[in-house]
Amino acid sequence: MGELLLKAENIDKSFGLTHAVKNVSLEFNKGEIHALIGENGSGKSTFTNMLCGIYTMDGGTFTLDGEEVHPKNQVDANHHGIAIIVQELGTLSGLTVAENIFLGNEDQFIKFGIKNTAAMNKKAQELLNEYGFSRISATAVIDNYNFEDRKLIEIVKATYFHPKIVVVDETTTALNQSGRDELFKHMLRIRDEGSCVIFISHDLGEVLHYSDRISILRDGDFIATVNADDVNEDELKRLMVGRELGDRYYRTDYGEKVSDEVVLSLKDVSVPGELDHVNLDLHKGEILGIGGLSDCGMHELGKAAFGASYDRTGTVTLGDGTPINDINTAIDHSVAYASKDRDNESLVINDTIQDNITLPSMRDMGKLLSGKKMKEFANKYAKMMSVKMVNVDQFVSNLSGGNKQKVVLARWIGKGSDILILDSPTRGIDVMVKADIYDLMDRMRKEGKSVLMISEEIMELLGMSDRIVIMRDGKVSGEFTRSPDLSEESLIDKMV
Repeated sequence: MGELLLKAENIDKSFGLTHAVKNVSLEFNKGEIHALIGENGSGKSTFTNMLCGIYTMDGGTFTLDGEEVHPKNQVDANHHGIAIIVQELGTLSGLTVAENIFLGNEDQFIKFGIKNTAAMNKKAQELLNEYGFSRISATAVIDNYNFEDRKLIEIVKATYFHPKIVVVDETTTALNQSGRDELFKHMLRIRDEGSCVIFISHDLGEVLHYSDRISILRDGDFIATVNADDVNEDELKRLMVGRELGDRYYRTDYGEKVSDEVVLSLKDVSVPGELDHVNLDLHKGEILGIGGLSDCGMHELGKAAFGASYDRTGTVTLGDGTPINDINTAIDHSVAYASKDRDNESLVINDTIQDNITLPSMRDMGKLLSGKKMKEFANKYAKMMSVKMVNVDQFVSNLSGGNKQKVVLARWIGKGSDILILDSPTRGIDVMVKADIYDLMDRMRKEGKSVLMISEEIMELLGMSDRIVIMRDGKVSGEFTRSPDLSEESLIDKMV
């Protein structure tokens, strides 16, 4: 293990009444991948956001290579040799790929006040080629690329200048397997060059496989630092939650009869370049799992079923024959949708918890709509979902990933939706919140509600679904019924 690179002493941060990080002291070494884990709201991202200049500290010091640093913003952090790749999108729409890569650091291409755009584009393309992303064009507007490709561009943006510290904050959850492999390759390269990767992830298998040391936070407090070779997943879970998780996780029932009643039907549904003549029925009281590799079309399937694919052909109908051709019709007929891209498509991120929860239900509250009535409604469903918050006036942007997802679900539970289309419902969420969401889905199933669960996690599909449909290249490639004998290999065989 290398020598000390970064020392954090008594780092402290509060948001109103919430004490997010409580005098945490940690040490990070040269030439290591150092994982930072904990439940949602444990303080992981808050800690690294202070290091990267996104938040200001209330107290404490960061000392990097013997020099005290207090980054004012992300660009300032870059100049100190600190970079971050975030969980959600960290690129700006409307700019080119090259402009995003060098955002805040364009000075190297400016002479006598004039920016040499050609030189910037040339350098950006050289970097993209060097990273193995030559199919991405430096001159293209970044909006031309999908979520996964934009994350790959962020890898280039965060690491091309060989920073001393690279924070990888839940980035793997946003990537397909090939993207994850690329990210891990560069994390290992950064470590081998003598720098440090601070790796935040809820995938404990990834943490144990790639990390050298692991530090655990719980409710803003530092719990322990352990060597990855000395622990297993169960021990990490116990350190994270302060107790044994036990058997409360996936469903344990098998052989239950699912109703023959169809509540949502997709017939001959196509979306150019995404879906190819898909036929699918969702039954009353069923959890129907949709799986496959990230680019198989399953994420577009969720949008198409919700009436959010504007170039869709074919039909989506409810059990009573009502066609679903737009989002308003879907919502009015008790269909809910939670997107994989939580911040941009499922939430109004710069608005309050109250406004986010009440938004789809405002018409149901009657003409005498009052602030008091809205607050009571939001409080009821936020508390039902155990959202960790100061109050419902808190902005959603200040919540952890797991608590944001709880707000999304609180919104649709408050609406009383009977059909829930959940795309990657536990992406970037800790084991305890996952257990809560699985329990909620199971209760909904028993109440006769229906869940279309799109997931890239095979164990989630096996553990929660009554039926599993696998997609490949925009088509259905296989279908399986819930069984204790159903294996991961059977699903993978239909994915690739």
